[in-house]
Amino acid sequence: MEFLKQINDKLEENRLEMVTSLAEILRVPSVAGEREGDCPFGAEVQKVYEMFMAKAREDGFETWNADNYGGHIDFPGEGDGIIGIVGHLDVVPEGDGWDFDPYGGEVIDGYVCGRGTMDDKGPVMAAYCGMKALKDCGFRPKSTIRLILGLDEETNWAGMDYYLDKVADRPDAGFTPDGDFPVISGEKGIIVFDLVKKLPQVSGKGLSLTSLKGGRAANSVADFAKAIIVNTADTGYDAVREAAEAYGIETGHRIKCRKAGKGLEVSAEGISAHGAKPEQGLNAISILMDFLGRLDFLSDGVSDFIKFYNSCIGFDLDGSRLGCAMADEESGPLVLNVGMAAIDRKTARVTINIRYPVTADAEKVYEGIDKVTEPYGIGIVKGKDQKPIYLSQDDPLIKTLMDVYRKHTGDEESEPLVIGGGTYARAMDNIVAFGARFPGEPELGHQKNEKISIDSLMKMARIYTEAMYLLAK
Repeated sequence: MEFLKQINDKLEENRLEMVTSLAEILRVPSVAGEREGDCPFGAEVQKVYEMFMAKAREDGFETWNADNYGGHIDFPGEGDGIIGIVGHLDVVPEGDGWDFDPYGGEVIDGYVCGRGTMDDKGPVMAAYCGMKALKDCGFRPKSTIRLILGLDEETNWAGMDYYLDKVADRPDAGFTPDGDFPVISGEKGIIVFDLVKKLPQVSGKGLSLTSLKGGRAANSVADFAKAIIVNTADTGYDAVREAAEAYGIETGHRIKCRKAGKGLEVSAEGISAHGAKPEQGLNAISILMDFLGRLDFLSDGVSDFIKFYNSCIGFDLDGSRLGCAMADEESGPLVLNVGMAAIDRKTARVTINIRYPVTADAEKVYEGIDKVTEPYGIGIVKGKDQKPIYLSQDDPLIKTLMDVYRKHTGDEESEPLVIGGGTYARAMDNIVAFGARFPGEPELGHQKNEKISIDSLMKMARIYTEAMYLLAK
């Protein structure tokens, strides 16, 4: 107990360093993108990765780099085994409507502010500072403590796949600081796929939908959607504007119209949220599709696709009209999120993210969807399937992490969770998500005005440090 007090004192001593180091990496807009030279996910992701690895080497840790696809920081143990802490340094796009600079790294009223503070730069920094406190206090772990840094967790996990293919050994157990407290014992399966329809060429005069674009990422609720409409009949757009005004009065959803060259831009604004919790947001794609369904388009193909969307998806979040609603006792119902949409003169496409129950599988989900989409001539383009994971509450890892959480929070009521979110826990065996959001705190990951209180940052650092100590000693 005396040693743990010494460690906590060291963390408190390094409070300013932790905040300052976090602010530095928050100023890098590390949204994973296309390869740039030797940077598989773009220069900004590479920059924050190199900053973190350089700091670790300066602090006396060993580092290993998997060709810039990811890497790890080791606190070597005296015996066998590896305790893994698996985090990521990439972030989702910032979006609009912030009250402060999303990449300013500012400290405002006791909060560190910016994209990545909660997901996942802040928690990763807290875990790293815990490793450093253990090292500085003279802890000699039996098992190696390894902080693994992923670089494209918010997109397609190619970096983690590459890292795991190259690394010599994997953790025996551990956690990812990328979810909720008290501990996440299970994660629903995740599939991302496109529903695609080819559009026939048409001629004649009337309303044409020349383009539509909505959403920023599959795993976020679309907070914007806009379409360009051209009236080749040359009768103007008064009818569209009147329909938009009437739609707003009827539904409360505002449709904006403005001139765009010879056409009319029609747009909808939603509320962003994590794709695992779409009920916390409002999908702009669904709003725009609902409105467009009230217009008569020259192309039957466009009209049919919009009708399909409104009839089989709409504002549903459980997949009931798309034929894939299901649930189980362990993890609850399936969750559906429309993340992106795109329509041009040749193709209509929506990108859907589904979180399915831990006792189900992807093929069961697709089987139900296929029966609904086939009559509309819509194809399914399948993406990656992240299998569900689940550990019982009696598992030793779950029990250890729960004990640490309860000790530091006094929360005896909260129980292990099963979530729809997808974390790096499913990339390796015997890894679970552990924090970083405490019960009752707002969900700010993937949303505007993301921030973390310094008090919460310190509390999670103490929790992570003791968890590493107990698992590695």
